[in-house]
Amino acid sequence: MMKTLALATAACLAFSTPAFAKIATGSTVSDMSVVDSNGVTHALSDFAGKRVVLEWTNEGCPYVKKHYETDNMQDLQRSAAASDTVWLSVISSAPGKQGYKDGNAANKWADKHNVASTAIILDESGEMGQTFAARTTPHMYIIDADQTLVYQGAIDDNSSSNPETIDGATNYVRQALAELDAGETVSVAETQPYGCSVKYAS
Repeated sequence: MMKTLALATAACLAFSTPAFAKIATGSTVSDMSVVDSNGVTHALSDFAGKRVVLEWTNEGCPYVKKHYETDNMQDLQRSAAASDTVWLSVISSAPGKQGYKDGNAANKWADKHNVASTAIILDESGEMGQTFAARTTPHMYIIDADQTLVYQGAIDDNSSSNPETIDGATNYVRQALAELDAGETVSVAETQPYGCSVKYAS
């Protein structure tokens, strides 16, 4: 699935995940090829000249539900699309683990929840997730038009799984995209992610 390069129960948090060497914020992201839920192969280099948002997701995670059942994540996806930003929702759950989906199940989930991402990436080997050191669901990354990693971390500044906490929270992803739209440097480039651990094979 990869071309080059070289994250239990729903309440399992970030500190229980494996440790992977993360890509440094501000560095160029190396190219990789991944396959989506429709069997289409995408290379990150295909999106050069566009911004890319990577969102790690797991339907069973209460922190993911917080943002999907309130339409908060989908609204963010639609807003990104309106500014010609590519949005890749990544499922790194291994077969037999919570959140694992094959292409058909991923598409049914997307239809049910009106997911507005560009594509749903199936990363059952965990290779993409481990390359980015994705630790939680959600875990968010923004790559700019020059393919530089300009943000990584939490979706917002409220780590509760309670949907009522969305109102009033600072959404780091929305803020970063707005700053990029304005030609500004991302003011908050790295935060601590929160959520359920990514359900890797090991």
